Amino acid sequence: MKKFKFSILQLFALFMCILPTACSDDDKPEIPDDPTIIQDYHFDLWVALDRHGGMGRDVQTLVRSLNSLDADQPEITFKGVGTEVNSILSLETILKGGYYYQVPVSGDRFAKYTITDNKIEVVKERRFKDNTYDTRKYTHAWISDNTLIIMAANGDANKIIWTKLNSDDMSIISEGTLDVKMPEGGEIYTTSGILTYRQSDNKLFYFYYAKTGGKRGKRVTPMMTAVIDPATMAVESDTPCFLDCEMVGTAYGELLQTTTFIDGNNNLYIACVTDDADGNEISHLLKIPAGSTSFDKNYDGFTAGGKLVSILYIGDNKALAYARDDKAGTGIDSFSHYYTVIDVVTKTSTPITYNGAALPYSSGRFSSRMAYVNHKAYIGVDAENQKPQIYIYDVKTNSTSLGATMASGYYFEQIRVVENVK
Repeated sequence: MKKFKFSILQLFALFMCILPTACSDDDKPEIPDDPTIIQDYHFDLWVALDRHGGMGRDVQTLVRSLNSLDADQPEITFKGVGTEVNSILSLETILKGGYYYQVPVSGDRFAKYTITDNKIEVVKERRFKDNTYDTRKYTHAWISDNTLIIMAANGDANKIIWTKLNSDDMSIISEGTLDVKMPEGGEIYTTSGILTYRQSDNKLFYFYYAKTGGKRGKRVTPMMTAVIDPATMAVESDTPCFLDCEMVGTAYGELLQTTTFIDGNNNLYIACVTDDADGNEISHLLKIPAGSTSFDKNYDGFTAGGKLVSILYIGDNKALAYARDDKAGTGIDSFSHYYTVIDVVTKTSTPITYNGAALPYSSGRFSSRMAYVNHKAYIGVDAENQKPQIYIYDVKTNSTSLGATMASGYYFEQIRVVENVK
């Protein structure tokens, strides 16, 4: 009888250990702080001929779809298999799932595309209604899987306009003008600004600044943050940054590179720059804590020096960054750009290495030559006197391996992870 009672106790203990609140944390399943795992996808490799593109440079752009960027494949070439995109698409584009969205080179509509069998296919188009936008010059945010917001300065740059789209059929849900006042001393707004959405508190954050008129207008305000209700597009607050800074990549609104991210704890980060006494650009990684709409004045996550170009969250409080070593050159084609992992908690920056040495400096500034999927980052390097090379950084093991090699004569522009459309 005593033996039977002991067995019942054992069963009870086992049952309690199965409950989610019982036993040790070691027995709980791991919940990775990581973007969604994608099961069925391919890569779109965007390249330029002759020199790097971006910033409105007149270069020929090609795209090729590849199932893998691993090293066990022939040297990548675009002859006979790449798609020339300049006549239809701009390099500056929005990607979600398996579709590209943009204001195309025609500059008169919103459009949705796929690149299938290395051919551009139009899925849906919608001509502008009241608000009009220039190719390449706008920012965007997704507030649901099928609701896209486009925002930019208007033609005279004296107002900020927005359009809300249904991405399924590209219909215009609503549009209007953002209720912000031109700051004192300002004549025009920056072209695009940066728009991002934080789901945890259902708020849009629009980063912008004002400047004097003319092609070389001078910035007269620090970076401003307008907090917006996405349902009504009403501005809840509009405040200047505590630093006299501006956003990285503001003219192209994250169409070429990403400059904002939200970590697993719902903190929002943005890359920005200030000028030192000698006019040199100094980058900062600023944070708006979860539940707050104001910057943490005591936080700066980038202390390595130089300029942040693009930054991509890779989980576990870490972000992969493409940065510039100003001492090695500041031109678009300078071999001065490098990849590093920023720990947003310790605020340390650790360059990506391969075989014990830092990856060689790369040329090319504006584009997103890094992509992240399923715990691996794919990194494009255009090193001096070398063929373009892809490196694969494994986030879980903190190790780097060689990926595919590209033929000479091409220049990395973007590496895109595209879900396969069924």
